[in-house]
Amino acid sequence: MPGRGLKPAALNSIPGNRLEHHRQLSRPLRVDRIAEAAHTVTDLDNRKFDRILLVKPSSLGDVVHALPVLHGLRTRFPESKIDWLVASPFAPLLDGHDELDELIPFDRKRFGLIGRSPRVTGEFVTFIRSLRRRRYDLVLDLQGLFRTGWITWTTRAPVRIGFRDAREGAWIFYNHRIIIEDPNVHAVDRNYRVARMLGFDDVPVEFRLTHDESTRAQTRNLLRETGVTQDQRIVAVAPGARGETKVWPWQRFAKTIDQLHRIDGVRCVLLGSPDEKSLCERIADACGSEPVNLAGLTGIAQLAALIALADVVLCHDSATVHLAVAFQRPIVCLIGSTNPLRTGPYRRLEDVVHAGVECSPCYLRRLSQCPHDHRCMHELAVDRVVAAVEHSLARRAAR
Repeated sequence: MPGRGLKPAALNSIPGNRLEHHRQLSRPLRVDRIAEAAHTVTDLDNRKFDRILLVKPSSLGDVVHALPVLHGLRTRFPESKIDWLVASPFAPLLDGHDELDELIPFDRKRFGLIGRSPRVTGEFVTFIRSLRRRRYDLVLDLQGLFRTGWITWTTRAPVRIGFRDAREGAWIFYNHRIIIEDPNVHAVDRNYRVARMLGFDDVPVEFRLTHDESTRAQTRNLLRETGVTQDQRIVAVAPGARGETKVWPWQRFAKTIDQLHRIDGVRCVLLGSPDEKSLCERIADACGSEPVNLAGLTGIAQLAALIALADVVLCHDSATVHLAVAFQRPIVCLIGSTNPLRTGPYRRLEDVVHAGVECSPCYLRRLSQCPHDHRCMHELAVDRVVAAVEHSLARRAAR
C-alpha cells in the first residue's frame, strides 16, 4: 500500500454525590502489579523501534479512541514505519492519515469463514504470512480480544504489548502487559497508558483526523442538494447507539427537532448508519418540521466530514460523540445506562446531559433487563435537551 499521507486500499447536571459515586467505583492496584508495571516501563521507555504495528480493528468509536496513541508513537518515533491493522469497514476513517505509513485492512466478515471455506482459510494464512514478512519489532494490541491477541503473537514481534485485563484470555499472547489501575478510566486514557511504557507520556493527548478536499466538497454538495444553505446553523442529530438502553426515546428526538427548528437559522440533519436508517425515518416522519435525513446515505469518511461541519452535535455515547470530540465540535451528549467518565466525550463532561438516577451506571444492554422502566433516559425531558443545544449554539456564536 502507499506510504504515509497517501491513500491505501451536562455532566454539571449530575449531582455532586453521583459524580463522586462514579469515581469511587475504582479499586486499588495491588502491590505486585505495581512492581510488574514499573519493571515493564524501565524495559521499554528508552528502546528504539523501527517497524511498529498498531492493532485496533474496531469499532468506529474505539478506533477514534486509539488516535492519540498513533500521534504519540509518531512523535516518539518520527522515522519509524507505523502501520495500523483495522477492520475493513473502518479503514476509510484512516485513509490518507499523515502519521501512518500503511493501513492493513482486516476483513473480519470474510475471515469468519475460516475452517469452512478452504479458499478463505488459504487467504487468511497468506494474510498472516504477510504480517510476518513485515518483521515488526513492536506490536500493540489495543483491542484486547483472543483474535487480536493471537494475531499479535503470530507476527513474531519481539515486543508484544497488550492489556493485563484483556478479555478472552488474550493477555497470554503478550510479553509486556499494560496495568490499568482504575477500571473506570476513560477509554482514551486506558489506551494511552502505553505512553509511559514506551516513553512518550510527555506527548499531549491529541486526536488527529483529516479528510481530503474531495470528501469535503462532496459533503458540502450533499448538504446543498438536500436544502441546507451556507448561512444555516447545522445541528447534527445522531439518535442511534449500540445497545437499546443507551437510546433516548425516538419521539423525544422528533419533539426536540421541532423545537430547534423554531430557532432562527437552525437546520437539523439526522445522521446514522444503514442499520439506523429506519429509526431516523421514523423520527423524520413524526416531525412537524422538515429535518434532513442522511442516515444510511454516507460512508464513514463522509459521516466524519458532516460531523466536522456541524455547529452542534446531539447524540449518545456512541461513535458520533467521539468523532465530534476529535473534530472539536460543540456537543450535547445524552447518557443514561453507562458511565460518562468511561465512555462520554473525552475531557468534556460539561457537555453531558444525565438524569443522575441512583441506578446509573448499570451497563445493561437490553430494556427487558431494566427493572426501573428505563428511568435514566425517560427522566431526560425534551425542554432540558433543547436548552442544552441552545446553550451550545449561543456559546459557539459568541466565539
